Order: sequence, then structure tokens, then C-alpha cells
Amino acid sequence: MLLQLAIENYTLRQSIFRNELKELERWSKEMGLADMGFARQKTTYCHFAVASTASNSSLSDVRLAVVKSAILVTVADDFFDREGSMDELEALVNAVNRWEPKGLTGHGKTIFNALKDFVDDISGKFFDKNGYDIKAYLQDVWCQTFASWLKEAEWSRNGHAPSTVEYLQVAATSIASHTILLPAAFLLNPPPEIDILKKRQPLTNSLMLLTRLLNEIRSYQKEQEEGKPNLLLLYMKENPNLGVEESIAIIEKTLDEKKKEFLELALSSDEMPEACKRLHLHCLKSFQMFFNSTNAFDSPTELLAHINKAIFDPLRVEDVQGSFMPLNSLQNTLGLKKDKSLASHGKSHYSSSKILPL
Repeated sequence: MLLQLAIENYTLRQSIFRNELKELERWSKEMGLADMGFARQKTTYCHFAVASTASNSSLSDVRLAVVKSAILVTVADDFFDREGSMDELEALVNAVNRWEPKGLTGHGKTIFNALKDFVDDISGKFFDKNGYDIKAYLQDVWCQTFASWLKEAEWSRNGHAPSTVEYLQVAATSIASHTILLPAAFLLNPPPEIDILKKRQPLTNSLMLLTRLLNEIRSYQKEQEEGKPNLLLLYMKENPNLGVEESIAIIEKTLDEKKKEFLELALSSDEMPEACKRLHLHCLKSFQMFFNSTNAFDSPTELLAHINKAIFDPLRVEDVQGSFMPLNSLQNTLGLKKDKSLASHGKSHYSSSKILPL
């Protein structure tokens, strides 16, 4: 009976995840983000990272919000890194500051319209449940992030090498982990009080630094080729007696120490709700999935097998003889009728043998 229920639960969750992916692909295409040409298409990667850490079925709206934020961050970051002229980038940042797209064209207008749709959706859902507006706060979070991307674009195009301290002051924001996390936090039950988040909690600051450090270690070669500042490269410039491996070891040691501090904050009793603390933990786990040993986020293939197993492939469980039995065979063995399956209430039109384009 327990095995039967476990199979049903897993299959139901797979169905929910496939339906979420379908909605995310629809939204991305409708907003024009899926057809930018220059931007990385990482919808499936981002959803897998979120679904594998925050898998509870009741968190569907939260997962959708996190992934939409991640899609926006990825596309906008690529626009600032490789596509937009400085005039276009400054125009987009000014439009976000005004919260008005007047004068924007092309990709900048597409990004702004998608951002506005996202913020309106989150703030509208929150208002319906809680009776007050959080739109100004969400706008401010995104304004800060866009400003950090502009600063990094200025450094890259002017050939400026900031100090490690100056760099981290900007880069902890530009990694945008808080930008991905905080809007979705308002859809938790219970949501955090807006005054708590406005104070920029130590846990959030710690997450921003950790995610930046994880990214820096695994992306320095790519950013060196692109002429972008990177903490590892800047650290080596300030310490010319150290090589790459020694510098990585020093940053990794710092990373380990900061992780302990982060966990202490996450386990402490303070004013941040437990559900919001868990969301911070989920976010860190997702970044570790992408950057723990390699730069899996930029790899087109590294996570495909894991994604297929988790979301698309039928469940296979080990039978008593040590081989693997497909789910439908096991259902027959257990006498589980397909028409009674819990998963039938959330069927997806996706084929289990296919995976969404990345």
C-alpha cells in the first residue's frame, strides 16, 4: 500500500510539473522572451532546479513565480552583457526607474513589458489575498538589479577593473538571487511582512553573496573571454603571486565559511517566517546544482538526463529480482487501476519521451 501511494504521489507530481512547464513556455512565448535570438533559453533548467528543491504540490504558484523571475533575469542579463548598446541599456534602466516604457523599442521594450506583466501579476495576487499593495517594493527590487547590470556593462565596455570590494558591492545584487526569490515569497502561506523584507534581512544578504561566489568560481573562463569583471580574476590581479587553483581554494574556503553562517541564520528564530527561510534554502540549493562543481547552467546537455528522469520519464522501481520494472507493469502487479490514478486529475499533453527545448 505504501509503495502504491508513493508511486501515485510521484506520478502526480510529474504531471503537475509538466503542466507548470507548459504554462511557463506559454508565458515566455506570449511575452516575446522565447524569441529574442541572443538570449539563453533556460526555462526547463530553471524549472527543474526549483521543482527538485521545492517540490511540494501546494507551492505551484511559488514555483511559477520563481521561474518567471529567473527567465526575466537570464534574458535581461544577456541583453546587458552581449546585445544592447549603451544607449539602449540606459534607456531600459530609465524606463524601469520610471516604470513607464515610453521611448523604448525592440528588445528593451519586450523585456520591460514582460517585467511589468510579472510584477502586476504578483502584486495583484497578493492584494487579492492580503488587501494591500506591494508593487512599489517589487519595482524597487528590480530597479536596483537593473542598475547593477548597467554598472557592470559600463565596466566591461570601458575596460575598468574594479577592486574586489567595489565589485562585490555591485555583483551581489547583479547575481539577482534576491530578485528571483523575494517576489515569489509573497505567494507563500503565510507570506512575509513587507516591512521585514524592506530591511534586507541578513539571511537574504548572505544568500546574495553565496550565490555570487558560487557563480564566480565556475564562470571565470567564460567571463575572461567576454571581457567581463570576475571576482576570481580581480583577486588574482590584486594578488599576482597566486595562481588560479590557489585563488579558487581561497574563495571556496570563504564560501564554506559563509555557508555555515547562512545555515545558522536560516535555523535561528527571528522575524522571518519559516516558509520564507525555506525558500532561501531552496534558492541556494538550486544555485549549488548549477555551479557546485561545473557551470551546469550554461551546459546544453549536463542536466538533460536528470530532467528527463524527474519530469518526463515514467517511474521505474526496482523489483524483487534486482531489475527494473516500468510503472505500468508494476501497477498491474499491484492491481492498481489506471482510471483510479490520482495523476489522472492532472494529466499533461506532454509525451514522456520528449523534453522541452532549452
